[in-house]
Amino acid sequence: MLKALRHEIILRKNYLAGEKVETIYFGGGTPSLLSADEIQTLIGEITELFEVSPTAEVTLEANPDDLNPQKVKELRQTLINRFSIGVQSFFEEDLKWMNRAHSAGEAQSSIKRVQDAGFENITADLIYGYPLLSKPKWEHNIQQLIELHIPHISSYSMTVEPATALSSFIKKGEQKPMDEGQSAAQFLILMEQLIEAGFDHYEISNFAKPGLYSKHNSNYWEGVPYLGIGPSAHSFNGESRQWNISNNSKYIDQIELKKIPAEIEVLSIENRINEYIMTSLRTSKGMNLNKITERFGSDYSNEIKDGLEPFIDKSWINLKDHIVTLTTDGKLFADHIASELFINT
Repeated sequence: MLKALRHEIILRKNYLAGEKVETIYFGGGTPSLLSADEIQTLIGEITELFEVSPTAEVTLEANPDDLNPQKVKELRQTLINRFSIGVQSFFEEDLKWMNRAHSAGEAQSSIKRVQDAGFENITADLIYGYPLLSKPKWEHNIQQLIELHIPHISSYSMTVEPATALSSFIKKGEQKPMDEGQSAAQFLILMEQLIEAGFDHYEISNFAKPGLYSKHNSNYWEGVPYLGIGPSAHSFNGESRQWNISNNSKYIDQIELKKIPAEIEVLSIENRINEYIMTSLRTSKGMNLNKITERFGSDYSNEIKDGLEPFIDKSWINLKDHIVTLTTDGKLFADHIASELFINT
């Protein structure tokens, strides 16, 4: 697999058309299982074939149980300068319910270990909206990250994917279904507590201390082209989107034949506008109607503007100087609002 990843990087060296690489992100699974040498080898391949900014943000997604003292010490010798740690909860019973491999103690100790090694740029994930999570437990989880001086927090509502064990248990009545009311209430608590603690709510699911927004995620939301390497990885160049096959062995076989194992979708104007609506509305910068006019024409921006009225009446959005942003109540309905504003394709 590592050999295939290196070969795909070589095959895709022209995809970004010479654009400077501002971020590198090791994610989409358990990249923290890789050794520091393996990670650095992949980074070395990238820096050899692409122009990488000297101030590039280089993030490693990590499970808490992978961040043992030796591993953290070794990672200090790589170009990794940011960690995304999948904490999810500080309660043992919740982690077991989620089928997570780490313990509550490891969640806390891994953060301290990374901090002690000199890594300051850390984000941690929390999950809310599941049956075991009471209001006091949720408030405790948030407070734990605040007290640990984590500068960036990503938080997501629990979703039940079809054809999973949890989905089957819910259908059989062996587990309680997710409660949308609980999820909304806990999202409101999250916003209130983190904003009070000095975080900016710069994207629906992301909070950061000023100046410590995720460059990588921000580039996604702003439509910056990106290249994804590996099985299931997605890429975007502004005009089209492509995604690699998910099967590991088939991926390796195709790469060995020097073929890119990807499907490609050329995006229509409507697709590109709808993507901009979806991503920009989720951010504190909001959706710029003037930008839509400049890039796609006034007919589209006028159609979108006409669709705003019902949401302005409900106080779900604000419109000021051609910028559309969500209100606190509107953030509870972000996906619905975006879908109602979509241009029909």
